[in-house]
Amino acid sequence: MTVRPLILAAVLALAVPGVAMQAQPAKPLKPSESVWKPALTPPGGIPWSLLESTKETTRLDENQLIRSKPLFPAPVKALAGKRIKVNGYMLPLGKGAKQTHFVLLAYPPDCPFHLNPAPTQFIEVKVATPIAMDYNVRTIEGTLTLGGADEQGIFYRMLDASEV
Repeated sequence: MTVRPLILAAVLALAVPGVAMQAQPAKPLKPSESVWKPALTPPGGIPWSLLESTKETTRLDENQLIRSKPLFPAPVKALAGKRIKVNGYMLPLGKGAKQTHFVLLAYPPDCPFHLNPAPTQFIEVKVATPIAMDYNVRTIEGTLTLGGADEQGIFYRMLDASEV
């Protein structure tokens, strides 16, 4: 009969740390852990959900490569040629600590679920004044041009851009 209390004590001792760990409040997620949501919309800016509302048509070319063209909805077409502001994650296209040509991503570049972003989840950006490279959320403002007619997979470009 003395064995039962020892077993019960051992089970409780093993269970208590698990209960204590469950009772701890959850920490806020880091930007790179928040993989299911695009970067938040800046005040007065454009949400990624609007850009992601563009549909695409795809086809296989003669080399069996997928080619796509955008089907821009009216609210996206209305932004063509206008200055817009968007939050996103910088992905450099060149070497160096500062960049003048980069991709602005809707989702963190280290997100395992968005390693190959859809054409509606990034904007090719060109700035006159180089911007220091880092992987934090950035607010970029510039003139939006709509592309994709060439079937190269780039639907959005931002020209004459700058960091806000």
